[in-house]
Amino acid sequence: MTTPAKSATEQVVLLDAQHQPIGTAPKATVHTTDTPLHLAFSCWVVNREGQVLLTRRALTKKTWPGVWTNSFCGHPGPGEDFPDAITRRAAQELGMEIAGLQEILPDFSYRAVDASGVVEHEFCPVWVARAASEPRPHPHEIAEITWVNPADLLIASRGLPRVFSPWLVEEITELPLQQALGVDSGQN
Repeated sequence: MTTPAKSATEQVVLLDAQHQPIGTAPKATVHTTDTPLHLAFSCWVVNREGQVLLTRRALTKKTWPGVWTNSFCGHPGPGEDFPDAITRRAAQELGMEIAGLQEILPDFSYRAVDASGVVEHEFCPVWVARAASEPRPHPHEIAEITWVNPADLLIASRGLPRVFSPWLVEEITELPLQQALGVDSGQN
């Protein structure tokens, strides 16, 4: 297991235009009106019934507070591999265990500007996992959770995109993710 060195300040990995590491920056300072491209991940958690876990971001979050989004996101630390970072973040943010982790969109990247002017600018591979325990979300990270049918979510994200995070809206348009979530291509 590769994990980042313990430090008092969580670091994110900064990237060049070819998605190669060029340094690090403290997570607390990287999201501004001029956010540099950095490494992240996005994970969708599915339960036994085939529902996907949606989370509503805490109202205290710096970007997109109170917005509904996919199960969870995060940043691998310097030297930390994706499976370890995703497993760590599932425990920190959702208080849950995951299994069957699969990378679905290895080249996903996006840039979006929040209403406050704060920018998200991430190279953000997208993963899907199975729920291995019930979520117990951390209130500083998540205001609410709900399990939804993925096909219903696809329809809702098309009809009311501003209700959801911009990365959720972009990710769910991708056919490989729809397939991984079990969305019937005849329904969309």
